[in-house]
Amino acid sequence: MKTHRIVALGLAAALCIGGAYAANSIKSGPQVNDDVPGPFHPLNVTGAQAGKKNCLYCQNGASPVAVVFAREATPTVAKLIKKLDECTAKNSECRMGSYVVFLGDKEGLDKELKAMAEKEKLEKIILSIDNPAGPEEYKISKDADVTVLLYAKHVVKGNYAFKKGELKDADIEAIVKDVPKILPKK
Repeated sequence: MKTHRIVALGLAAALCIGGAYAANSIKSGPQVNDDVPGPFHPLNVTGAQAGKKNCLYCQNGASPVAVVFAREATPTVAKLIKKLDECTAKNSECRMGSYVVFLGDKEGLDKELKAMAEKEKLEKIILSIDNPAGPEEYKISKDADVTVLLYAKHVVKGNYAFKKGELKDADIEAIVKDVPKILPKK
């Protein structure tokens, strides 16, 4: 009888903790196992198509891709971008791609992003700008400061969303640790 109470209390605690976690989480963008909605044309700030509107979804095709939707170019976001750039370079043999879509229309954002790319010595990841709401079909939450999608063959394998100030170093490490989910099996 005592064992049953302990199990019941443990289950109740787990449900409470799970409920609290779910209440604090934010849903943004296509979810795991959803198809990536498709083409959109942000203004590329870096890369071969810099200065032009270009479909980065199209450019990457069915390859493994890490995409970040961000509202601000904070130091933490820069750290995330740098880590994903390193992952992209490391996995270039499987044609991994990565890009960041900054959601905003702030004057001079393009210059700020070019400066970030130079400072961080970004090699592979493409920085771009889209409207503050983001591409409509992607359903980026207005409450999400950062949304990260990991996808391959146009199917989401990882989705991470953070409210303003919530993205931490441990989250960046968890995202990087999940990159193998989109890479081909060796």
